Amino acid sequence: MTRKMPQRRLRASNAAGFVLLEGLIAILIFSLGILAMVGMQAVAVTQIGDARYRSAASELANDLIGTMWVSDREAALLQTNFNTGGAGYATWMGKVADQLPGVAANPPTVVVAADGTTTVTIFWRTPNEHEDAAPRRHVAIAQIR
Repeated sequence: MTRKMPQRRLRASNAAGFVLLEGLIAILIFSLGILAMVGMQAVAVTQIGDARYRSAASELANDLIGTMWVSDREAALLQTNFNTGGAGYATWMGKVADQLPGVAANPPTVVVAADGTTTVTIFWRTPNEHEDAAPRRHVAIAQIR
């Protein structure tokens, strides 16, 4: 006589519990993915703003150096007009204040050496940065003769 082994059957209620658990895990994984994408979007927006200010600082430094190139390039006149506090510097400083935030607390510096070497340093602080943070800066050096 052969004996038949009893077969176990899963009841519908047991299977429904597994399906519910799998569904909850899938929703959790999907939610974490969405939160990660939202975080990446926030970082991207911040980086775009930073790039805009870096680009503007570079453009402003090149604008001043270009203005110095088309003016009388004698070192003494360049120092008088464009060193920090000169008339050309004051005009340029208005452009800088219009395009970059936080410039009033850290004004840019322009130094023209006797040999015509010009160093333009622009400082700025993004609107969401803490006031104790070191300002960002862009330095451009050119030889004007």
